[in-house]
Amino acid sequence: MTTDQKNLILATVPILKEHGVLLTTHFYGRMFKHNPELKNMFNMANQQTGKQQTALAMAVLAYAENIANPSVLMPVVDRIGHKHTSIDIRPEHYSIVGQHLIASIAEVLGDAATADILDAWTVAYNQLAKLMSGHEAHLYQNQTDKPNGWTGWRLFKLERKEMESAEICSFYLYPADGGKVPLHKPGQYISIKLFLPDLGMAQIRQYSISSAPNNNYYRISVKRETGATVDINGMISNQLHNDVNEGALVELTAPAGSFTLPDDLDAPVMFISGGVGLTPFMSMVQHLSGQQTKHPITWLHGCRNQTVHAFKDDLAQLVNTNSNIAQHIFYNNPTQHDIEEGIYEGFLDINQINGLTHQPGTRYFICGPSVFIQKQFNDLKQFGIDTRNIFFEEFGPQVLNLN
Repeated sequence: MTTDQKNLILATVPILKEHGVLLTTHFYGRMFKHNPELKNMFNMANQQTGKQQTALAMAVLAYAENIANPSVLMPVVDRIGHKHTSIDIRPEHYSIVGQHLIASIAEVLGDAATADILDAWTVAYNQLAKLMSGHEAHLYQNQTDKPNGWTGWRLFKLERKEMESAEICSFYLYPADGGKVPLHKPGQYISIKLFLPDLGMAQIRQYSISSAPNNNYYRISVKRETGATVDINGMISNQLHNDVNEGALVELTAPAGSFTLPDDLDAPVMFISGGVGLTPFMSMVQHLSGQQTKHPITWLHGCRNQTVHAFKDDLAQLVNTNSNIAQHIFYNNPTQHDIEEGIYEGFLDINQINGLTHQPGTRYFICGPSVFIQKQFNDLKQFGIDTRNIFFEEFGPQVLNLN
């Protein structure tokens, strides 16, 4: 890009700050109108809630603000790249997106979208597409380089369903071809694709792998959604609960995601989870236990009550058999017996935990609803925890901007 083009991109930053969501909303509407087949690839629940439009607006703004040095965005590029490989995004998809994005800029800005601005954004988008698709090619290569690795969609057979609580069910998925699977990194997720008859389209949903890394199967643990209104994500989860039975075949992509334990981890760990947010930590804690780490592992978990506390007995056994693992549990509605057993009443609050220590160098992992993540992150900051040691996973498009 020329210096003048970079300056034109920077000049659009105030517009993106004020009207970014309007632009991305127009973009998605335009793209789905002209390329309706992409509805089978994009998460339509996140379209309904507006989270996807907001996430894209934030990404476009960040790119514009850092147009002089896009390399500073590599952590974001990596996170998005993992999500793209998990839904099998390929380079040809970038040309479709680019066509509708530039057209949307012209249509939303009107006369303000001069030929020079449109040219600058075309160059900028092509630069971003090259950066993204290049990184994703590297991620795809890493997947195929692994023993038993693959890219794209692969057929799996559901061998076993097992209820972990009143509303969370585990699904044990084995390759339908009888082969093996690559070892996932603890904390990663897989994508599953299901056809939703009520919508007349396929939808893709990511679920954290809740089993320890192994070469035989993946386990996902899915919450049944209840209530008068269930969004499309909930429809997929409920279809798994209700209609996908043992012996069924489903399509999966290879494990992806950057919310993982570091390969060279040599430090204490604290997991902080809310509700079904405990699923990636099941893989992490089982892995650490199997590695016989000597560092302290502390798990803080909050949920409504013991009936919805998934893996309760499994975690109790881990604590009982590993002297370096401790847990602190919060129930919104505990019984008197729960309280006598040491369970805290109310929402998870690290300030309420007696004797909770924060050892130097501890790595903190948070997973749960957005408001839960925000509170835990802020509370850790109040304790003086270095935010570089705090990692979080927000289910769905990331819209939290914590630092």
